[in-house]
Amino acid sequence: MVIVDTSAWIPFFNRPESAEKRAIDALIDADRAVMVGVVLAELLQGCRTSKESMAILAEITGLRFLEAGFGTWRRTGELSASLRSAGITLPLSDILIAALALEHGCQVYTLDPHFAQVPGLSLYRPPKRAATPR
Repeated sequence: MVIVDTSAWIPFFNRPESAEKRAIDALIDADRAVMVGVVLAELLQGCRTSKESMAILAEITGLRFLEAGFGTWRRTGELSASLRSAGITLPLSDILIAALALEHGCQVYTLDPHFAQVPGLSLYRPPKRAATPR
């Protein structure tokens, strides 16, 4: 399973010929793409029209959705504290994504290089040429 970060969804929606679009389409087709609340919120906050938000909701409907409960939030705080003690400060939203991935054994597909600083986090690297766009 792969949590797709906002940074990868943006080219998916805005550049239909992008490598990210091909990679995410392949993950969706293989039933491996996962959505989390903070990514959904970030995508919707960037919409300028209701048509844009409806297009996003239509595309993600049917994806697995991971909820963040008490344990996830605790792990997020602990992970953030651990990173900060090592001199690494990451956005809380990204630490939450990392905590969910660690909790559920998921990889993270992201274009943000700072995710590589999270110990134990597995990053998804798509094949050089993913499946053709849907």
